[in-house]
Amino acid sequence: MTGRLVEGKATPRGKFPHVKVANGFAFVSGTSSRRPDNSIAGASVDAMGTATLDIAVQTREVIKNISDILDSVGASLDDVVQVTTYLVNMNDFGGYNKVYAEFFDFNGPSRTTVAVHQLPHPHLLIEIQAVAALPSKEAS
Repeated sequence: MTGRLVEGKATPRGKFPHVKVANGFAFVSGTSSRRPDNSIAGASVDAMGTATLDIAVQTREVIKNISDILDSVGASLDDVVQVTTYLVNMNDFGGYNKVYAEFFDFNGPSRTTVAVHQLPHPHLLIEIQAVAALPSKEAS
């Protein structure tokens, strides 16, 4: 079993890997739209300090981050078998669901979506964790 940090991705805010490989599966830790420089895709703050948060941009970036993390262990979004999504506000479900459908359809992973009180930064609207079955050549 190996855990790994993926170069070019935001450093986890704790002592855990981006992904853990075990028994032919890749377990992707909760992933957000946070960038390596700690800025957040889909979040901007104007000169008056008013934040504008975009669930579509954040969702798209989260899924792209998961794709990059999976790529580091020889897998892809096509290999994902299960996702759990954490939304700070269920009013964002529609925007999240629309973007999710750009990447997955009824043949995609099983999915659970839950509302949470907050995520590790006030500008984060979404976090997704995923499990992927490694392609057989990687599973050995």
